Amino acid sequence: MSEVPIEEHASPIKTPKRLIIVVLLALLVSIILIVMPSQPVTTGFDASKNNPALSDAAVAQRLKPVGQVEVVDPGAPKVDKSGKEIVEAVCGACHASGVLNAPKVGARAAWSKLIAEGLPRLTQSAIKGVRQMPARGGNPDLSDIEIERAIVYMANQSGGKWIEPISKTAKPAERSGEQIVQAACASCHQTGVGGAPRIGDRAAWIPRATKGYDVVVRSAIKGHGGMPARGGMADLTDSELRSAVTYMFNMGAAEAKVPQAAAPAAPTATAAAAPAKADASKGRTVYDANCTACHAAGIAGAPKAGDKAAWAPRLKTGMDALYATALKGKGAMPPKGGNLSLADADVKAAVDYLAGLAK
Repeated sequence: MSEVPIEEHASPIKTPKRLIIVVLLALLVSIILIVMPSQPVTTGFDASKNNPALSDAAVAQRLKPVGQVEVVDPGAPKVDKSGKEIVEAVCGACHASGVLNAPKVGARAAWSKLIAEGLPRLTQSAIKGVRQMPARGGNPDLSDIEIERAIVYMANQSGGKWIEPISKTAKPAERSGEQIVQAACASCHQTGVGGAPRIGDRAAWIPRATKGYDVVVRSAIKGHGGMPARGGMADLTDSELRSAVTYMFNMGAAEAKVPQAAAPAAPTATAAAAPAKADASKGRTVYDANCTACHAAGIAGAPKAGDKAAWAPRLKTGMDALYATALKGKGAMPPKGGNLSLADADVKAAVDYLAGLAK
């Protein structure tokens, strides 16, 4: 019996081509099995630059360490923080969103009622705690001034016009006369309540100016009649009160349309030949802003602008003497016309202008 040859069948993976195909299919299946479970998570994810979650600030915040070491010199004096800093660090947790019925910053209707109560009362409530708000906003390290500053900041963001209290640990820039008047004086002097001379009422201000500028300032400092000491703002400096009084004097002169001083006489040939002073226009500007209240009308014995007879004896003393008087003050005239922010050169320019009108 002859042998029947048996054909040997090749394994499907023993040929190189088939082996490669099998390996590729296995890899493809593995990738599909890995990717499919992640689809519900990644579907709809915005990977563009417009996604706020991928912004540099958001990423930095997520990478920020949980704890942070702050080195503080225990011997360094405490510096009062601004109202904005206190609100952002402490008060904003409730007042930024209005949680727990806290009056939301910017809500004028809610804050108008609080503003009407006055800053002292609001400050005491915040220091002691009120309803669901803990004492000092939950931060016992906050000073009374910092509490008061935070309230002023929130009130002003919500329609108020209060001035941030002066820090007890740092000297801020001096506030202008206009700022002081708007914050402390306008409530009475704008309407004339309680007999307060109204801003712009020249007839009401002239008899007061006649008594002397320093007398009026002292009344503002100590209080007079229905006006409380320092207009009810105990942190006002004497200099700031002087600026406020000067502002109201000048507003009275401007709104009452006090006539401008007479134009200077035509220059002589000698004067025409002399070069004009470079700060002549500056002198007029300073005069109009600070000196007209008294010198335009001759209030409190001030020599009227353009009155040669009144200026003649003063001009004989020399310009240096006039400069010194204007800078240091004399009689009813305060130093620098009551505006201590004026540079010496600006005051001298105004003196030059007045002297020119009288020559």
